[in-house]
Amino acid sequence: MKLYNEDEVLEGLRSDDELQQKKAFELLVGYYSEKLYWQIRKMVLSHDDANDLLQNTFIKAWTNIGLFRGEAKLSTWLYKIAINESITFLNKLKTRNMVPIDDENIYLLERLESDTYFDGDEAEMKLQKAIVTLPDKQRAVFNMRFFDDMSYDEISEIMGTSVGALKASYHHASKKIEDFLTKD
Repeated sequence: MKLYNEDEVLEGLRSDDELQQKKAFELLVGYYSEKLYWQIRKMVLSHDDANDLLQNTFIKAWTNIGLFRGEAKLSTWLYKIAINESITFLNKLKTRNMVPIDDENIYLLERLESDTYFDGDEAEMKLQKAIVTLPDKQRAVFNMRFFDDMSYDEISEIMGTSVGALKASYHHASKKIEDFLTKD
């Protein structure tokens, strides 16, 4: 099995040789699938929806690779596509199901509680319930910082937000989660 090298993968993706493009894309998919899946899954909570959104993320990457300017890492670009796909999906879901703004969290909590693929214990469920109460973008920032240990600079590139705003968002998210976990 060939090791992942971003420069070689990018060179392959930009090649005029279709076979080389496909091989480079296979390496890209193999390397980032699990990481992106879990980022998406933490946003939408459903295994099936996360798989669909992961597929959409890679389709968008494949069809738009010519637009990738190389100013950021491929991972940043892929995470940005995945986060945008997740937020768009959640907004469509809320609109389609006519979820009142006040009930957004309840709707997501119901999805979390009915997820047959969730295998965490009671403490994990309580943490996930606390995270679900966060607004979508704040939840994405919290997940990337807390679970993926991303730097604020990386998150800033993905979210297109200043580092200062991200630090404030993470602080508020942490405070809300702490309040949720200690209220009982």
